[in-house]
Amino acid sequence: MNLFEEYKWRGTIHDATEQIEAVLAREKVTAYAGFDPTAASLHVGSLLPLMQLARLQKHGHSPIVLAGGGTGLVGDPSGKTAERQLLSYEQVEQNLIGIKPQLEQFLDFEVKTNPAKLVNNAEWLASITMMEFLREVGKNFTINMMLAKESVRRRYNAGDGISYAEFAYMLLQAYDFYVLNDRYNCTLEIGGSDQWGNITAGIDLIRKKAGRLAHGIVFPLVTNASGTKFGKTEAGTVWLSADMTSPYRFYQWALNTDDRDVINYLKYFTWLSKDEIHDLAQEVETAPEKRNAQRKLAQEITRTVHSEEAVISAEKASKVLFGGAIAGLSKREVMDIFEDIPTCAIERAKLSGDGFTVLDLLADSGIVKSRGEGKRMLQGGGLYINNERAGNPDDKVTLDHAIEEE
Repeated sequence: MNLFEEYKWRGTIHDATEQIEAVLAREKVTAYAGFDPTAASLHVGSLLPLMQLARLQKHGHSPIVLAGGGTGLVGDPSGKTAERQLLSYEQVEQNLIGIKPQLEQFLDFEVKTNPAKLVNNAEWLASITMMEFLREVGKNFTINMMLAKESVRRRYNAGDGISYAEFAYMLLQAYDFYVLNDRYNCTLEIGGSDQWGNITAGIDLIRKKAGRLAHGIVFPLVTNASGTKFGKTEAGTVWLSADMTSPYRFYQWALNTDDRDVINYLKYFTWLSKDEIHDLAQEVETAPEKRNAQRKLAQEITRTVHSEEAVISAEKASKVLFGGAIAGLSKREVMDIFEDIPTCAIERAKLSGDGFTVLDLLADSGIVKSRGEGKRMLQGGGLYINNERAGNPDDKVTLDHAIEEE
């Protein structure tokens, strides 16, 4: 399969310009996708464009990641019902620092033939004057055409309308495509379906100013069967940064994927072949209780975003909830696993030296209402310390039982 054919079978083409399928079948192209640095990390909503760029590079094409150091100061109205909060220059710069290592998990910036490039649009947007922008870009677009774009029209008709800053975002993105076409011979822009109007605006600008043909591909916006926005959980956004969403939490998020979504997600977010995904799809139909497809998704996606070591650690941590050994886990991992489970604090002094008895631990923690109840729990084998059964009420609990002695 060529790139376009792979995009099609994976279900990642929502719309495309007329000639791009033939172009991708006969030549290598340079393509870009933009990411505005609105937070210190990318989130799982960025997974599909990142995988689209990664597949593009694997097929021999050249990917450009456009970091929106300039456009991030304004905010894209696409897919939004209200104005974004403006970020400071310092916030945008700090956010950009955190994004590069995440990109390197998906793209090869060192390969000789078609290395990925990271470009910041602040290079040209921060230096162009208002007069230059109006003459070079604004003159090529009519208000009628801009109002016809779906992302603008929806906001324009909403109660609060749309600010001039976000209204002009389309022109900024169009200018990005024009500059990348001029500097790097970039002829393809990819993005979510809500970006179609912005992408075609860039294609029009390139045609009008440079007389060259450019192309666009948009993929469907990822949703789930329950109607919840992809990547949103009760705990909030799922981030690609291990500091903001731990690999264990990331793994668990993928593992909890609905049966109705898991095959699509395997196509979107993994490198598994058509045959491998077909076999997993059959298992979803015949043995859904095994959740093999979800486990494979969690393994593959955690490996791509983090590492093989993160997969091993996440799976080991997952077993702890079902009686697996705690030994070898870090304090952070243990706290992460039991984050949603009731806890209590014990004074460090009580664990120092010889510590105190298991029965005292039960009473002080409030797990039991009386020492008699505690003895009955121990006799019935109902207490485990670090997932090992405790039976003797006089056994001591000390700092040696603590994870990292804390």
